[in-house]
Amino acid sequence: MHIDLPDKLYYSIGEVAKAFDVNTSLIRFWDKEFDILKPKKNAKGNRRFTQEDVKNLELIYHLVKERGFTLEGAKTHLKEQKKKTLSNFEIIRKLEAIKAELFKIKEQL
Repeated sequence: MHIDLPDKLYYSIGEVAKAFDVNTSLIRFWDKEFDILKPKKNAKGNRRFTQEDVKNLELIYHLVKERGFTLEGAKTHLKEQKKKTLSNFEIIRKLEAIKAELFKIKEQL
């Protein structure tokens, strides 16, 4: 899954949930469960997610939804191997983007 959000400093929980095609309650739950998520809260208490938060949410989504990790397994994996996992994850995402572009080019031929 590739998340496509406009380039800006902060995203609302609704924007993030829509980008991941999940309920806002899941994003709130993951925010409580995973230390790597640190959204800012405005005066009303609404979460404002940074690009770094979205990147970490992509990683959590990948581990839990795509690779089938339990929450505890994902937490442990992130603590023990975050740097390696993030590097591999970024490589996979870049390759998926290149693949999508190649398919677009193929369709235009």
